[in-house]
Amino acid sequence: MSAAAGSGKNAQERALVLVALLFLAPALILWVPVLKGAQDLKDDIGRPFPLPARTPERIVSMAPNITEILFALGLGDRVAGVTRFCDYPPETRSLRRIGGLVDPNIEVIQSLDPDLVIAFRGNPLRLVDRIGKLGLPVFVLDIGEGLEALFPLIAKIGRVTRTEDRADDLAAELRSRLEAVDIAMLGIASRPKVFVLLYGQGLWTCGGESYVDDLIGRSGGTNVASSLPKKWALYKRERILKDDPDVIFILARSSEDFTAGRDWLLRTAGVASVAAVKSGRIYELDENAASRFGPRLLDILDRVAKLLHPERFGERP
Repeated sequence: MSAAAGSGKNAQERALVLVALLFLAPALILWVPVLKGAQDLKDDIGRPFPLPARTPERIVSMAPNITEILFALGLGDRVAGVTRFCDYPPETRSLRRIGGLVDPNIEVIQSLDPDLVIAFRGNPLRLVDRIGKLGLPVFVLDIGEGLEALFPLIAKIGRVTRTEDRADDLAAELRSRLEAVDIAMLGIASRPKVFVLLYGQGLWTCGGESYVDDLIGRSGGTNVASSLPKKWALYKRERILKDDPDVIFILARSSEDFTAGRDWLLRTAGVASVAAVKSGRIYELDENAASRFGPRLLDILDRVAKLLHPERFGERP
């Protein structure tokens, strides 16, 4: 295979991952309150799930954000299989791969003999159903529109893995960080206009139904694309020029990708007149962390808030 062909295949695969992570999940978590005394609960597609008596020994994760939460709960040694896109934390690299988000290998999953499979609404439902018909316990999770939805997500994973206390501790830590930013943003005099660019996908940006829109708002900014009733959408060059964002964030997987994305944007006709370009306020955000509905979103929140309002954190603008 030529280098160009390989690059094209990787780009297509990356696009499929981002679609699964950012597009396919419905807008709202169908959250049923998690009661510690209950012995069963419903997953996010409304299916009843009998709780195990103790922490499962062999867990298969079917999405990167689920994998990250499992490790954050101290369950890394119980994770038997992950997708080929699960690359954080680094310990995941030695784990058995079950395929991708939209093309998991059912035979590999079965061979791992899991006592818990945690799926994601981006996984094809027909394949999730096939896993269940094999007699494997499958629990399906969703993502939500805002950062607040992290907490029921973590609580449910804690519940089905019987690590409720650890889940409470993790949620409390993340809640504390979220509230610290909320407090720092109280009484801000202005909200910079923000444009988020997903590198390598044209002028793709986050709409008003994306949790990234909520993250920008809680960081003290205003998403110029918030009026779009979508999670992610293709923006027009003319509209960027009209919106004239004060700050541009580029979601990129590496510093090299960020540089390439910034240079591509700067070559776009007319963009040189945009306020963010004239002031040099074009910043990199880790696509890996920002595209996964997990604990590292708080790292992204901290970074965005400090870049938009450094004075609120004792830093120089």
